[in-house]
Amino acid sequence: MRTIRSVSRFWAGVLGWDMADDSDDGIALLPTDDTGFRIRFLPTQERKAGQSQVHFDLTSTSLVDQQQVVARSLGLGARHIDIGQRPEEGHAVLADPEGNEFCVIEPGDNFLADCGFIGALACDGSQDVGYFWSKALGWPLVWDQDQETAIRSPRGGPKVTWGGPPLMPKTGKNRLHFDLAPPAHGDQQAEVDRLVSLGAGRGQLGGDGRSRWP
Repeated sequence: MRTIRSVSRFWAGVLGWDMADDSDDGIALLPTDDTGFRIRFLPTQERKAGQSQVHFDLTSTSLVDQQQVVARSLGLGARHIDIGQRPEEGHAVLADPEGNEFCVIEPGDNFLADCGFIGALACDGSQDVGYFWSKALGWPLVWDQDQETAIRSPRGGPKVTWGGPPLMPKTGKNRLHFDLAPPAHGDQQAEVDRLVSLGAGRGQLGGDGRSRWP
């Protein structure tokens, strides 16, 4: 199993973001654009099982740019993978050094227009999950059609999408997930109660003081 430093270096190289040491022996990538969130890598003993339920859709501005993003990713340790995509589909499907899938989308994709290099955080999930996160984050729905949903921060940046059915079977704990950070002087329990009132399942409090959800 590769170290989190090698994987974080991979994504820092692909995205052009800055690396910084983080709490819990982790590493954070700090955005150098308007993405609006950072990415944290934490050590784990759990190996990847099955296809990830969350992945990045990276955008491109031209066919040459798409080829360059793919080539840069391969040079940093990515590999081409087959997840059932059709030959006529224009996006490239890759996996990072840990096997986490991501896509490099062809130019001219209207859905991801003006979203930046990280066009979307694409998630496997139902329409109801999209509704939940829209309320939880206070981000408006920007797509709600054919049981597919998408939300986006009012400040811009990537979309978060849910593809609707058919849903993939969940295989173990999600290796990729959201961490919510209430205001520094906020009431964590009040925030947990708010999320539960919106439909979240109540989890357990971890040793680091964070609430864990099923």
